[in-house]
Amino acid sequence: MSRVDRWLSELLERGGSDMHLIASQCPRMRLDGQLEMVADSPLASDEVETMAGELLGEQARARFERDDGVDFAYQMGDTARFRVNLFRHLGGLGLVMRAIPQAPQSLEALKLPTVLRSLCQHKQGLVLVTGKTGSGKSTTLAAMVDFINTTRRSHILTIEDPIEFMHQRKRSLISQREIGEHTPSFAAALRSALREDPDVILVGELRDHETIALAVTAAETGILVLGTLHTRRADLTVDRLINVFPAGKQSQVRIMLSTSLRGVVAQQLLRRADDQGRVAATEVLVNTSAVSSLIRDGKVGQLETAMQSGALMGMQTMDGDLRRLLDAGMISGHEAYAHSTHKEVFRAYLGAGEPL
Repeated sequence: MSRVDRWLSELLERGGSDMHLIASQCPRMRLDGQLEMVADSPLASDEVETMAGELLGEQARARFERDDGVDFAYQMGDTARFRVNLFRHLGGLGLVMRAIPQAPQSLEALKLPTVLRSLCQHKQGLVLVTGKTGSGKSTTLAAMVDFINTTRRSHILTIEDPIEFMHQRKRSLISQREIGEHTPSFAAALRSALREDPDVILVGELRDHETIALAVTAAETGILVLGTLHTRRADLTVDRLINVFPAGKQSQVRIMLSTSLRGVVAQQLLRRADDQGRVAATEVLVNTSAVSSLIRDGKVGQLETAMQSGALMGMQTMDGDLRRLLDAGMISGHEAYAHSTHKEVFRAYLGAGEPL
């Protein structure tokens, strides 16, 4: 077993999510959301370079030499799959590797809101899963794709950087494309996708104006588009989608979104109160007639109120879900406070001496 495989095996044994092997730094693992040092000796630059060489394929190596950084997937035998980022920094090279389950979990196993199944049943429109890096967006999207794969006969096309979950055909035809391997960019893959007869397109990340514009267009033309953004709240997600366009086009975009957006799921991962892993807190926006009117009229600031009054439609705010988890004893008052939108509501739940 190579040295990098030994580190990755230890990561899996301890139930960690990420392995950090960075030149001139001690190896670290992310366990239940916290980085912990797992060796006392810093890694030498040539050690990390050797480990990187064990992972890189020819195309990934060429991209790294061109861009000084590359994302790719690494399959460790039949044991596990990892998303890898290799980069240069002041002390040499750095490797950050995230463990990817061999098969996607179900929406039920992840204990996600049941309304996500309803969002997956739409035949067209835009569904977004948002949150910061490491909030479980890819896991949620994989569960949604698996639900569609299990329940519908359709053509599902995924565009990812890199391919993470490997989906096996159930009732649907699955096509998976990787940026840098099968297509030069998300935008290029989306343009091509419109001619590939997809029923569902998963876009790993809506990174720029062109990709967002193509995704909205695809959603308008009768395709169900699933995508991600790095935004913390549903209302900020809608605001981001609109503001990425020039001011002269924003009115038209608001009209398009008011009809094509199906829902936004914003999520965070929090440490459990019993320190036995993490639990997801979610905010859900469903595009009802009231929500559609707010988006069309540019009243994005009122979407939180719409979510608070839309429980019968499956909507919920982040603070509302944090209160549910807190009342169930699943998270601490400090976790609820740290991840809340309106912190004054949760200030009373901080224990004595806990930092604000």
